Formats: sequence, C-alpha cells, structure tokens
Amino acid sequence: MSKTEVKLPGEDLVKKGLKDLSEGHSSPAALLVLIGAPRLRRLGILISTKNKPPLHPEHALYQTLQIENPKGVHSRYNAFIRRLISYERALEQIHRRA
Repeated sequence: MSKTEVKLPGEDLVKKGLKDLSEGHSSPAALLVLIGAPRLRRLGILISTKNKPPLHPEHALYQTLQIENPKGVHSRYNAFIRRLISYERALEQIHRRA
C-alpha cells in the first residue's frame, strides 16, 4: 500500500464482497454488498453480479451467518452491518471533500 492510498474502515470486506459477486459466489461479504448496493452505487461503486441476487439480502445474510455459527448470529450480523455503514460513511466523507 502506498503512502497516499487511504484504507477505509470495512474496505476489505466490501472489496471481498464485490469480488465474490463478480465471480458468482454468495458469501456473507457479497450479501453485505448487496445490502448496501443502493448507497454504494450512489457513491460510484460498480456492482456486477453473475447470479440473480436474493430478493432480501438482509435475510440471506442472517441465514448464512446462522448456518455458519448459530450462537451469536445476531451479534455477528450487527457487526457486518456496522462495518458496511462505516465504509459508506468514510467514502461519503471523501466525496464531500473532493
């Protein structure tokens, strides 16, 4: 990473989700990107999907996390959402400054 490159909170998760969507994978990160898709698109993020996205990505994410580990699913779900919001807010701040 160069010194001028800024790392945003949650960026790693969003980048993984974008990559997974473009490859046709329905990972928790991909579902998270679908949850944030309207806001992310307004911020200039291109979201391409190989497969038809689920109608309710929020429910799909929760179910996926529940299958992975039923204990603490609510906390994990909320942590994913907080990371998405942190990324979106940080990106909005960059756009406002530009």
